[in-house]
Amino acid sequence: MTFTRTALAIAAVTAAAFALPAQAATEIQWWHSMDGALNDWVNDLAKDFNASQSEYKVIPTYKGEYDQSMAAGIAAYRANNAPDILQVFEVGTATMMYSKGAIKPVAEVMKEGGVKFDPKSYISAVSGYYTAPNGQMMSMPFNSSTTVFYYNKDAFKAAGLDPEKAPTSWPEVVLAAAKLKTNGSTCPFTTSWMTWAQVESFSTWHNVSYASKFNGFGGLDARLEFNSPLHVRHFENLANMSKQGLFVYKGRAGKASSSFISGECAMFVGSSGSYATIKRDAKFQFAESTLPYYPDVPGAPQNTILGGASLWVMSGKPAANYKGVAQFFSYLSSPQVQAASHQRTGYLPITMAAFELTEKSGFYKKNPGTEVPVNQMIRKTTDKSRGVRLGNFVQIRAIVDEETEQIWTGKKTAKEALDSAVSRGNELLAKFQAANK
Repeated sequence: MTFTRTALAIAAVTAAAFALPAQAATEIQWWHSMDGALNDWVNDLAKDFNASQSEYKVIPTYKGEYDQSMAAGIAAYRANNAPDILQVFEVGTATMMYSKGAIKPVAEVMKEGGVKFDPKSYISAVSGYYTAPNGQMMSMPFNSSTTVFYYNKDAFKAAGLDPEKAPTSWPEVVLAAAKLKTNGSTCPFTTSWMTWAQVESFSTWHNVSYASKFNGFGGLDARLEFNSPLHVRHFENLANMSKQGLFVYKGRAGKASSSFISGECAMFVGSSGSYATIKRDAKFQFAESTLPYYPDVPGAPQNTILGGASLWVMSGKPAANYKGVAQFFSYLSSPQVQAASHQRTGYLPITMAAFELTEKSGFYKKNPGTEVPVNQMIRKTTDKSRGVRLGNFVQIRAIVDEETEQIWTGKKTAKEALDSAVSRGNELLAKFQAANK
């Protein structure tokens, strides 16, 4: 009798133990700015990682465009409610680096998480941008992009242009735009991200200084220099194109991309990361090519500038969360995942292994033009073309947008607008320097 009761009691306890729910996975909150086809990509990355193990669950959340998500992340940190991972565009790098106490360097996260991490495995132009002067990698490269030239092959053919040949110089862009306009195009050429594409990338592509101190990499006392004769000349040319209806300004950030995808604009300078959405939504044949340049400028073309964003790890989180972040970052950096992401989105493969895997697969031969962003970025860089890393960079970009918009409305000359942008921007740099001595 006693034995039976004891056996039943043990059986009941055992059954109850097995009925207990499995330990919940540690949740990793990831705030990002990927929308459209890129939002699908981000969700798939999280879904696949979550399915690969059971300890951690990455939860991606779209928080608006880059400037909005960065502002939301900073506000959340101040309210002690920051996400574990915050995607920040490249112009926010210096601000994040100097945000004392707000972030945990990715190199530390990977080391403490016991995950193999070799910064040298990443493309140097990418990893170098997110590395502090002491050599420590501060954030994880994620969606690294660069500026490229897209054109509508169907529109080219209809205008009597060679659909297999992109304009390679700015004079050729003007000639192509004129033919497209004659054929009825109301928007022969447009550009997204005016500041990134036509000032920052333009500078590195022509190997001219954007700012002193190696474009900010050499110290906080850097000052803007993008009102040089070449910069003024370029914006004078864009102004003339605008007056003739050859160039149409479509707004700030990435707004112009929709005008190209819809077929309204025939030529477009934008992010290599736009490739996925263009490929998915465009109803015409298109091609991707290198940025135009001025052939009379010595040393041009050089290399384009890094764009996109990296993943920053916020401070004040439990050790288990950081271990999960390290595992997730390791997953994202694997050659197979990187190669698949590169091929799907048009973003750069952040490791040489992913680039080599893509090349061996024959992807570039099957998809001509997709190698353009990689080739533009892996060229040897100079002190003037390594990139731009400045404090208050988000606000400086806003100033450049404000001033160049005065050119298209005829309120300012190119020189007046660029001089004013440099002067106003330098005031912000001086404030940043004073605040971070």
